[in-house]
Formats: sequence, structure tokens, C-alpha cells
Amino acid sequence: MQNFALIGIAGYIAPRHLQAIQDTNNNLVAAIDTHDSVGILDKYFPEVSFFTEFERFDRHAEKLKRGPEEGRINYVSICSPNFLHDAHIRFALRIGADAICEKPLVLNPWNLDALEELEHIYGKKVNTILQLRVHPALIQLRENIRNNKNKTKKEVILTYITSRGLWYHFSWKGEKEKSGGIATNIGIHFFDLLMWLFGDVQNSEVHYSDKNKIGGFLELKDANVKWFLSLDKNDLPGKTLADKKTTLRSIIIDGEEVQFSDGFTDLHTKVYERTLSGNGFGIKEARPSIKLVHNIRTAPVIVNQENMHPDIKKVLKIKDN
Repeated sequence: MQNFALIGIAGYIAPRHLQAIQDTNNNLVAAIDTHDSVGILDKYFPEVSFFTEFERFDRHAEKLKRGPEEGRINYVSICSPNFLHDAHIRFALRIGADAICEKPLVLNPWNLDALEELEHIYGKKVNTILQLRVHPALIQLRENIRNNKNKTKKEVILTYITSRGLWYHFSWKGEKEKSGGIATNIGIHFFDLLMWLFGDVQNSEVHYSDKNKIGGFLELKDANVKWFLSLDKNDLPGKTLADKKTTLRSIIIDGEEVQFSDGFTDLHTKVYERTLSGNGFGIKEARPSIKLVHNIRTAPVIVNQENMHPDIKKVLKIKDN
């Protein structure tokens, strides 16, 4: 049994980590969040030491580090806001623990170089959650692509719309300096998936960008991808709001839609199982998508109708000839 600490226990994604720690028969010994609405702990680990001040949490972790080996923290799960991930990963390594960090590991790709150095200094590993890589339907899709003898590039349309209310823009998620913007905060898993499926980026364009939506074009080694990400419920299919679902995930490859809406409930547990067995997704796996979303964040917006996603054409009121 491994001992875990969790940073960001009151956050949206923390329950999936709690479930994964429990499912893998491990123990949560310490948790922190600046907010104290953490009744979720009663369901999983009611005896955990909980802190609202990082200084006290840090002192507790250092005390455990100097105590009996069976009480030391082996892993730190990080569910804090994106801009704090780098610092919290460093904390994990410093107390002698491996890190399991939600996406993105960092906002800027050059910060990964320092983390790699710290891995060597402390002899510990930085792991991240790339759960789409363990989705059964997507694993099968990758195998089918690899076994396909037709080497022509695939034509892909990626659409991810997840409705968010006004609160989003008043939280850290709405601040590009803290979240990395929409492409980073909600899109990085999909960009990682696309490169995992179709290879490295050869060209990237951004065709539209505002606070609620962004879209563009990627030329990958084995695919041309038109992509669109949105927080706007009005972009969801359906004639009325009552008809609309809250989320749309769609990947269309050569005109055929890939179904992967189901099977998301236990993906974090699968990633934890890999990580605990020594096969976690590390800095090497995370680097390409972090580099890509950073480039998207800093790229100029251009209008290229030939490679434009259909939903962006709707936004720009461009009619197909």
C-alpha cells in the first residue's frame, strides 16, 4: 500500500483521483485546499489530515518524510489550478515523492526542462494524466490506423463543446495567464490524442479565437485536422436549449465518426494503475502537446477558408461555395 497526498482536494477533478487512489487499494494521508468544502473526503478517506494553509501542509509532509518509512508520502496527486502545477510538482519531488499531476504539467514547454533536472536530482518521477490514451475505443482506433496499409493522410474533424456558465470567466480558468486559455485548459487532452494517433505536427494555424471558443487547423504526419473547441452552449447541436446536451465530443475521420462518448468513468483509475506499475505518462509524453498549445496560444489568427472547421465558418458567417 502506497501513501498519497492530494493538493486541490476541493477541485472539480479531485473526486476522480480519490476514486483512483481507493480503487488501487492505496491510502490518502494528507490533503490540502484553500477552500474547506471538502465533505467528499467522508466518502473516501475520512481520517486524512486536512489543511487549508500550504505552510502547515508542507511542515506535515516534511515531518512524515523524517518519520518511519511506512508513514512517508510516496505520491502527491496534484489537482490545483494550472499555473500552480509547476510549483506543486517541485514540492512533491522535494519531499521524496513521485508526482501525479493533472493536465497540463506546466503552461510553458521550457519549464519541463527544469522538472527533468529535478527528477534526476531527487530520483523521482513526474507523471501526468493522459486518460484518453487508455480509453479502449481509442486504443482500438490507434491499432486500426497503424494496421491500415493505405498511407494517404486522413481528413479529420475534431469538435469539443463543453458548456460553461459565467462563473468560468470569473475563476482562474478564465484568466489565460493562469489556465493557459481554452486550448490548454479543455483542449490539451485532445491535442495529445491527435498526435498519439496521427504523429507529429508539421503545420499549425489558428483561424478564430475569443474567450469562449477557438479553432484552427493542424497538419500532422498522417492527418489533416480541422479543430474547434468551445465553452458556448449555443454551439451545441439542437434547435432549442432543452434539446441540447451539455457536452459534445466528436472526431470524424474520413467522413466516419468515432464513437467514444462512453467509458470515461474509470479512466483515471487505469492511469493510476499504469503509474503505480512504473508505466506512467511522464514528461516525454506530455511535452509535444504542451509545446503545441503554447504555440496555439501565441499564434496570430489567420483566415484560411480551405482548412477551416465548419463551426468556425458558422461563427464567421462564411457560406460554402
